[in-house]
Amino acid sequence: MTLNEVPKLKHTNSDNFFLLAGPCAIESEEMAIRIAEKIMSITDNLHIPFIFKGSFKKANRSRIDSFTGIGDEKALKILRKVSETFDIPTVTDIHEISDAEMAAEYVDVLQIPAFLVRQTDLVVAAAQTGKIVNLKKGQFMSPESMKHAVQKVKDSGSDKAWITDRGTMFGYQDMIVDFRGIPTMREYAPTILDVTHSLQQPNQTAGVTGGRPDMIETIARAGIVNHVDGLFIETHFDPANAKSDGANMLHLDNLEKLLTNLVAIRKVVQSL
Repeated sequence: MTLNEVPKLKHTNSDNFFLLAGPCAIESEEMAIRIAEKIMSITDNLHIPFIFKGSFKKANRSRIDSFTGIGDEKALKILRKVSETFDIPTVTDIHEISDAEMAAEYVDVLQIPAFLVRQTDLVVAAAQTGKIVNLKKGQFMSPESMKHAVQKVKDSGSDKAWITDRGTMFGYQDMIVDFRGIPTMREYAPTILDVTHSLQQPNQTAGVTGGRPDMIETIARAGIVNHVDGLFIETHFDPANAKSDGANMLHLDNLEKLLTNLVAIRKVVQSL
């Protein structure tokens, strides 16, 4: 599929990478609107196609007392309001078969979390909604194995599949991006690099995932040089107090400079 097929997506003819960006989880309407407005302003100025990201719930948590959401329908309605307010597409992740049909009523892209991308029934349910399905590569999977995840979408009657690389588990507490996998996965579907989750440091003794946000630009630059079609970046105006994944998120104040640099690099790469 082409970017022109994504509802409400702007700047599709700019020859830029596209961007999935927003907070890890929807915490409130005010925070979602504030973050979306800032990203929208930046991406409009830089002519970057932008899809707002926010999880309506977080099912994969290290501890039982970790934040999981503000309520499914409440969060999904906020995602719809963001879409209507700024006339932009939205993406959220789903965890159960029943989530697919429910979330499809509110968002444009359904995301399959990395830990669940081999769950056939979940992938099929997402594909059958007719929405774009963003398949996050499992931390335990090879790039080549994502061919089969994409094929599940196709076998369900849809050609609307993307792949997102979010790193591969290296030992117990670190993620590594193997850029050799980018051209491989691009043979199967448009490929996105999840910059911020690739810098997670999971399985900390405290039960709260750590991260290396200082390396965000390093990973993002490498992705652009290696021709990723899109970037996935979680961002927040107060990462230290974000309710989920704050340790690896980009501060919203740093997004404009990062994207400006990446657009410049993209122009150089495209000219080679």
